[in-house]
Amino acid sequence: MTGRRLPRGRRIGLAIAAIGLVGLPLWATSSCVIQRLGGAFTRQPHETATLDAEARALLDAALADVTPARLFDHHAHLLGLGHGGTGCYVNSAMQSWAHPVQRFKFSIYLSAAGISGVVDADRAYVERLVALTRGDGRHGRALIVAFDQHHRPDGTVDPAKTEFYVPNEHVFAVAAASPELFEPAMSVHPYRPDALAELERWAERGGRFVKWLPNAMGIDPADPRCDPFYAVMKARDLWLLTHAGEEQAVEAEEDQRLGNPLRLRRPLDAGVRVVVAHCASLGEGEDLDQPGAPPRSNFALFLRLMDEPRYDGLLFGELSAVTQWNRLAEPLATLLARTDLHHRLVNGSDYPLPAVNAIVSTRALERAGFISGRERAALNQLYDVNPLLFDYVTKRVVRDPATGRRFAPEIFMAQPALARAGDGRAAPAP
Repeated sequence: MTGRRLPRGRRIGLAIAAIGLVGLPLWATSSCVIQRLGGAFTRQPHETATLDAEARALLDAALADVTPARLFDHHAHLLGLGHGGTGCYVNSAMQSWAHPVQRFKFSIYLSAAGISGVVDADRAYVERLVALTRGDGRHGRALIVAFDQHHRPDGTVDPAKTEFYVPNEHVFAVAAASPELFEPAMSVHPYRPDALAELERWAERGGRFVKWLPNAMGIDPADPRCDPFYAVMKARDLWLLTHAGEEQAVEAEEDQRLGNPLRLRRPLDAGVRVVVAHCASLGEGEDLDQPGAPPRSNFALFLRLMDEPRYDGLLFGELSAVTQWNRLAEPLATLLARTDLHHRLVNGSDYPLPAVNAIVSTRALERAGFISGRERAALNQLYDVNPLLFDYVTKRVVRDPATGRRFAPEIFMAQPALARAGDGRAAPAP
């Protein structure tokens, strides 16, 4: 042992696996542990009438100053195992107890998504997401994202590093089936030999966003090989929705550097509009602007980009995961206080993450002063009914402990700057 600390995501994963591996046999203990850490829901998404008066009042207040039809979630995932011809894929290591950390993580995601068995998981996942998005009828729409495979620098697929894959075809078909609920986002790896053709293909089908997770996909946004890709994005007026910061699903530390927000200067300087998922609110990165300087928090590097006048109108931040316990408290307090940035923030859930009980903690929010005890009790009820509504209402309720400022309601509606994505409709699947 070197004494070096493992990345936080790896430590959490090992701790989760250890719960199931200690004491009783795994088969005897895993189901209750998975339910506790995953989605321990007892009510259905449409059952908001079962909330008590205080919880209903909190929900109503969160919808009172917005136009529900304009609500827009800029980040929701589809997942699947390929049943029914969806083409989806999950790495075999995540489906085998020979790899307990990965298998346990996969089981938690299934639980969070309300899936009780894997035989019809693809259909069940979509049905659950439809029900959650529709909620009690006062709903907007969600951007559902495809997720390309990990590619090596030579453009070939690396199956070992591909944890999951959601093809564009599946996402566009789901969106076309429920255009009142969903907008499709394509995912195209820029190193693919057919990258430019795929980008053009899905832009023609109505796609307005390209989804990347550089740490997991093996994409360096600062790589000059991406320049032709950026040129097409600029010409097509496409948005890049990209993860930045540490990614806890990635175990190879060398890939975490790809999540450095400063690597996004290249697409920004090419005129591509970029939405940074989670506002890069986790982990540290190299200060690429000052070689040799100590690492800085990825969130600080993100703010540096946001504060550069030349990126106003090009760079936006997305709020998914910023209320989770592992990202408190500086990023959330700063974003609440920086009202000068609110016109450049958009809402996103990163579903199914809001349904993973292990990373949702209203207790942590209360202790840090972001919510009151009464609000916590009401939010807990809402979580049991509909974790997507819970995620939205939580972000409407949280306040800066120092100033009392809250997020502007405009953040949660389709903004004029992003209107082409928020107001569009899914094109028919090919």
